[in-house]
Amino acid sequence: MMLVTKIYNETKNFPQEEIYGLTSQMRRASISIPSNIAEGYGRDGKNDYMKFLNIAMSSLFELQTQIEIGKNLNFISENNFNLIYEDTRELERMLSSFVRTIKTSKQTI
Repeated sequence: MMLVTKIYNETKNFPQEEIYGLTSQMRRASISIPSNIAEGYGRDGKNDYMKFLNIAMSSLFELQTQIEIGKNLNFISENNFNLIYEDTRELERMLSSFVRTIKTSKQTI
């Protein structure tokens, strides 16, 4: 959830003409990550949960691409890019580990 807050704070400074472009895309991708994790948890069974965890991971990869685009367009400073990108990498490692654990678990969810 902290990543969502960071993305919202960072995109506040994007050019106004990006409000329906990159700003919107980054905000939606960041919100999609915890939302899909939560929605999957509320579903019935391991397969549904895995589907939503994979969607969350896809949104994370989308966000990583978008923050790099923001940096390349000089909307995000190098320092802020590095901080946010490292947050996304840490989340990627945690989510990947969680997905592996769920996949190999014999328990139903």
